[in-house]
Amino acid sequence: MADPLIRFREVTKEFSRPDGVGTFTAVDRLSFAIEKGEIVAVLGKTGCGKSTMFNLLAGLIEPTSGKVDVAGHDPFSEFNAFRGKMGIVFQNDRLMPWRTALDNVVLGLEILDAKRAEAEIVARRWLARLGLSGNENDYPHALSGGMRQRVSIARAFAVEPDILLCDEPFSSLDEMTARDLRAEFVRLVKQAGKTAVFITHHINEAMDVGDRIMVFHRPARIAYEARMDAASREGSGRQAIQDEILKVLSLETGEGMPAAPVV
Repeated sequence: MADPLIRFREVTKEFSRPDGVGTFTAVDRLSFAIEKGEIVAVLGKTGCGKSTMFNLLAGLIEPTSGKVDVAGHDPFSEFNAFRGKMGIVFQNDRLMPWRTALDNVVLGLEILDAKRAEAEIVARRWLARLGLSGNENDYPHALSGGMRQRVSIARAFAVEPDILLCDEPFSSLDEMTARDLRAEFVRLVKQAGKTAVFITHHINEAMDVGDRIMVFHRPARIAYEARMDAASREGSGRQAIQDEILKVLSLETGEGMPAAPVV
């Protein structure tokens, strides 16, 4: 069996306290593996360490101890090895207001030294796939929140990354728009054969998006996992997993809890 695409081995991340006295632990001996082609939803309350895990995975910070391995590389010390290999979709769209929708999508390709004409062809194709044909020359201020986030998703997919990292990408949208974008995102990831890590604090979103859900307790460690097969996505199977997640999240702390089995 092939090695996992992503692996955390006993990863801990500590930060200095704001007053300069001592440290606090944001991630505590976190271990997990993600296979190529999986969509893993990471769920937890605000402040549980989801974003710190995200930054470790993206190579933006270095673990205090333990090892992060992505496709056989350390994302922090070998950051340049992931040039064009990771696409990131943030909570807000982070579009450049002085660039059109087309130019915002082209930006990532330009950074990778793609020729302008070729980059435009790719960008137009992704904008079309995300329902934005005819909006290529619109500036962000002329687009709705959902449309701007579609541009952001197009920008991430356009560089053809192996891995997509998503940090609560739909949390600022109304539920109907977010629901449509979630379905579109999953469809595109599956069609393109990508691997995705999707951070959220909404239970239903995690269940709609993830092939697998990891529920974090603070400091970031896995309190519960569930696999979302067809039977788990609807009816009593879905309700059972939702009830278990609610029970786990309702606990003030996971201290002393044994690791929950994967459902």
